Amino acid sequence: MKKLWIKISDKPWVKFATNKFILATLAFVLWMFFLDVNSVLIHYELNADKEELEQSILYYRTEIAKDKQLLEELTSDPEKLEKFAREQYWMKRPGEEIYLIEEAH
Repeated sequence: MKKLWIKISDKPWVKFATNKFILATLAFVLWMFFLDVNSVLIHYELNADKEELEQSILYYRTEIAKDKQLLEELTSDPEKLEKFAREQYWMKRPGEEIYLIEEAH
């Protein structure tokens, strides 16, 4: 076994791989990529979450803009307000009847 180790240890790549500075650098890189609290994998997950949150911010901003437009229309036109109330909340005038027709799926 000792002869095998001597034979292998004479190779240049073994001397390079067993250098203490190379081993320390490799250990540091492995630590930073996989084991540390601020590892690259965690940063990747956080960036994915950040992108998802930015997409939801964009979605909600467009929804807010639509709702503001609808609110402006409803407050400026009484006929649209009445139509909205009848369609969304099934409101009716006194003496009227409402018939709900459901489509079969």
